Amino acid sequence: MTYEATVEFRFHATSSFRYDDNFVPEESCVITAPAADLNAKQYFKLFERFMLCVGMAPKSIRSGAMSLVFNDMVLEEEQRKVCDEYELTMDEDLEKKYQDFKERDAHWAELSEPKIKGDWGRFQRFAKYTDEQLGEMIDMYEQSKLNGVA
Repeated sequence: MTYEATVEFRFHATSSFRYDDNFVPEESCVITAPAADLNAKQYFKLFERFMLCVGMAPKSIRSGAMSLVFNDMVLEEEQRKVCDEYELTMDEDLEKKYQDFKERDAHWAELSEPKIKGDWGRFQRFAKYTDEQLGEMIDMYEQSKLNGVA
């Protein structure tokens, strides 16, 4: 036995305006989709298309969808699950997140500080040389010490 089902959204409007080039006296919109295998996100997408057909603004549609999750009738635990899924931050968590960022920035600043405080200027002076070039300089210095120049 197979299961077949369809979902259908209908919109029909007639206008009593004196119609000219700016008005359509009658319009209809029918959206039909197979309902047997649709998941919740597909139903919302289908309904979004229907609302666009009847003249709703995309911003209003998104606002309406968000109001289904973020309202006083939905448990905070459920709201937090949605926030985790879409990487959102709730207002009441902003202070903690800000403090976490400050701690992380301080940690990165600490890690990026030079370990050789007194010799930092000397280090910067020689940082542009490769290991080979530095080795040659050391050899030349050692040789100059042997020759009594240094």
